[in-house]
Amino acid sequence: MRVALGIEYDGTSYNGWQRQKTGLGVQQCVEEALEAVANHRVEVVCAGRTDTGVHASGQVVHFDTSSQRSERGWLLGANTNLPDDVNVSWVAPVSDDFHARFSAVSRSYRYRILNRLQRSALHRYRAWWVYEPLNAASMHAAAQRLLGEHDFSAFRAAGCQASTAVRTVRDISVRRSGDWLTLDVTANAFLQHMVRNITGTLATVGLGEQDENWVSDVLESRDRKAGGIAAPPHGLTLVSVAYPAGFGLPAAGC
Repeated sequence: MRVALGIEYDGTSYNGWQRQKTGLGVQQCVEEALEAVANHRVEVVCAGRTDTGVHASGQVVHFDTSSQRSERGWLLGANTNLPDDVNVSWVAPVSDDFHARFSAVSRSYRYRILNRLQRSALHRYRAWWVYEPLNAASMHAAAQRLLGEHDFSAFRAAGCQASTAVRTVRDISVRRSGDWLTLDVTANAFLQHMVRNITGTLATVGLGEQDENWVSDVLESRDRKAGGIAAPPHGLTLVSVAYPAGFGLPAAGC
């Protein structure tokens, strides 16, 4: 049988999602916890790999098992064997044609920026601290240049292994609430470092170093060197993955 899980984790202590030859990936922790419940080797497939230091509140994975356990049994058993910074939030049996990665129709990420003169001890691993004033309205307006289907080569990491840089951004916004700026972006899929590179480029606009139209120039250049810096990973969270309703999964997290 095939089982899907919702996973949340604080990525601070991990070398990303993927199991590593050296260092610890979140995948290894999840697989070992499930193996303790299933009593056999488990390999999980995720909706989207996250990088070192990146967090998730709505990661989705699936695995195949011959063991019969209740949803409650999988959830409590896995969480008993997981470290405190990784948690299974829901469990759902799924059909064999469900695939955590290929069945997904969209992914949503959130990037948080703390924009004030003083840094935060409590949020140092969950947000990018920028002490110079940022114009959120300009960042939001510039971000709208990225809506739709485009070649996002200018926003991909040099080592990105995706076969194509074409992605469709369905929604993107930048909003301010007090000292906090929040970037929310939803796309059919993302390239390596894409959200971080978008955030860094929008921050360049927010600082007044470039105007809103510059983002269109960066996009059209298809040159990573044309844009802004990559925002640090610790401000980024994978918040949800959407699937066709027919699979009957719980509503996307937030």
